[in-house]
Amino acid sequence: MTIKSPETFQNTEAFDDEIDLKELFAVLWNGKLVITLITGFAAACAVLYALSLPNIYESKALLAPKGESGAGGLAGLARQYGGLASLAGINIGGGGGESSKSMMAQQKIQSLDFFTRHLYEKIVLDLMAVDHWEASSGALVYDPDVYDVKSRAWVREASYPRQAKPSAQEAHEAFLEVLSLSEDKETGLVTIAIKHQSPVVAQAWVALIIEAVTEELRGSDVEEAQGSIAFLEQQRTQTSLVSLDEVFAQLIEEQTKTIMLANVSKDYVFNVIDPAVVPELKSEPKRALICILGTLLGGMFGVLLVLVRHYAFGKAVSGDHGS
Repeated sequence: MTIKSPETFQNTEAFDDEIDLKELFAVLWNGKLVITLITGFAAACAVLYALSLPNIYESKALLAPKGESGAGGLAGLARQYGGLASLAGINIGGGGGESSKSMMAQQKIQSLDFFTRHLYEKIVLDLMAVDHWEASSGALVYDPDVYDVKSRAWVREASYPRQAKPSAQEAHEAFLEVLSLSEDKETGLVTIAIKHQSPVVAQAWVALIIEAVTEELRGSDVEEAQGSIAFLEQQRTQTSLVSLDEVFAQLIEEQTKTIMLANVSKDYVFNVIDPAVVPELKSEPKRALICILGTLLGGMFGVLLVLVRHYAFGKAVSGDHGS
């Protein structure tokens, strides 16, 4: 009986590895035509797919939450008369106003109620019926199977509960897909972005959203302050204490300031750091990347197919012949 030394085992394993590599390269070389055809076909499909995708443009605005003017006076009143004001159902601030207003604005922008009241009728056509955008003329072309331009009627086929004209809920779902809303946790800066086939529409929608949410929160604060003033004036007439009369007077004064500042301030919720502009370059699709990935996947599939055909089916056939 012959005992092989460790050196002999190592030489044998190296020899086997060399044979396996040679066999592998031989298999791939013999299947080069299949690999080339599959890779070429995948590359052609990727190119056609990339060219079929419409250009998408993204317009964005950078916003800074606006601090509440007169916060010092409100904070002082909050420390002195916060308990009394809260009993009266009046919010006189005292901290967190900037971040809370910014957070409320972001939540409203994404809400169905805000979309229905401020955006739906203004954007539903350009959101749901656009086929493509003609860069030469700057005009939107609508899908004739969805919207008839001549009769100005929705003609798409829809199954219950959907209708020819998209509902506010359906349009809201599509709106959230093109809307991007983010906040930098360190700086508090908010970015609002819209993607659309038309760069002009994308820019207009960002401006419309900022204007609408500003007016929404402005009106809400003014209405709340007016209600507080009415309540305070009623309570003031019912008290005979001079100290309470002074408190009511200061609270009414601060609520009046709130109304005045809300009506005067143009950028009530956000300071626009970088306004939305009409983008000149598309943001997607990344056609070169699609073509490269398609070609790579095709090549990998071709190599895998050649190897599987050789090692799975080729050796099985050889084994049948050997037996």
